[in-house]
Amino acid sequence: MRRSPLLVVYVTVFVDLLGFGIILPNLPFYALSFGATGLWIGAILTAYSAAQLVGAPLLGRVSDAVGRRPVILLSLVGSALSFTLTGLADTLLLLLLARALAGLFGGSIAAAQAYIADATPPEDRAKHMGMLGAAIGMGFVFGPALGAALSPLGFSAAAFCSAGLAVANFLFGVFALVEPRRARAPATGRAPATSLASLLGHPYLGRLLLSTFLATFAFVGMEATFALLGERRYGLDPAGLGLVFVYVGAIVAAVQGWLVGRLASACGERGLAMTGAVVMGVALVALPLSASLGLALAALGALAVGQGLVTPALSSLLSRGSGADVQGSTLGLGQSFAAGARAVGPLVAGWLFDLGAPLPYLLGAALVLVVAWLVGAAGAPPTGALASEGARDR
Repeated sequence: MRRSPLLVVYVTVFVDLLGFGIILPNLPFYALSFGATGLWIGAILTAYSAAQLVGAPLLGRVSDAVGRRPVILLSLVGSALSFTLTGLADTLLLLLLARALAGLFGGSIAAAQAYIADATPPEDRAKHMGMLGAAIGMGFVFGPALGAALSPLGFSAAAFCSAGLAVANFLFGVFALVEPRRARAPATGRAPATSLASLLGHPYLGRLLLSTFLATFAFVGMEATFALLGERRYGLDPAGLGLVFVYVGAIVAAVQGWLVGRLASACGERGLAMTGAVVMGVALVALPLSASLGLALAALGALAVGQGLVTPALSSLLSRGSGADVQGSTLGLGQSFAAGARAVGPLVAGWLFDLGAPLPYLLGAALVLVVAWLVGAAGAPPTGALASEGARDR
């Protein structure tokens, strides 16, 4: 297997998420400058995930029909346009539309996952899904740091910098990114006949898609509420909270980039996902019980390890359970379910936190234990089954 095309994909996704990370921390403060209420800020932050909920499966399906490269390049164009609109926005409505546009074209991750599925043998897939996750994580680690360095120039300058990165990334992709070889369905001039509804209803994939939603929901519940918990219990200020999330992101990236490939060959993707889910559950129970910041950091580290194991393992299992002609559709649905969790998770977690600080963490722990059960109940991946169904439909 050639490694250079995969390296191009990792770099492309890293730069894409780097631009996203540059503007994300300061986005609420920019909205406040236009007189935003808490509801407006929540809507602006949710707009990306809500639009991705729709856009990811559609772009994934398009990538099955026309190829991974065109969809990745289209996503980069969408990123450049959305960042430009963000920098030009002078009203809350335009800011909301800019974030929705970014989410609608935020299909580069699903297309990149499908690219990896096309270009790697099944036994190596979890490793390379992990490397992709590490590239995403590093974008979120370095992006906010670069955004902080650009903050003296103003938010619009940072947004235009992100747009410039997206344009440069597009040009890099035009010259460096090649379409992967993959098993193709017979040429009919149509998209794969396997519908999104049939993918959702498939007993194996349905369990994994629900697992993706629940695991993401549990993790974003922590992200949404730990600022409150950290301030109340440990006296964390915004700078300290930022360092905590850099710590969590660095652990997730290290686990996905280094540990996943080694463990997957030993215990398989199912074992990896189940182990990661149990580790997440234990960490989520321990976090609100931690009496000191040191204990909380240990719990957060364990949570990051669990998340770092679960996410690429579920992506690999989804890929291995679908045929070559529906990889993009399936992985796009996975991104859509994750986006749905990111859209509703913070709202539910915040409501539960108001009722009692431990509640969002205890709910998250229960949900990831359900994930462990669902993955175990799903059984071994029915490799090629959906491809055969699609061929029969045609």
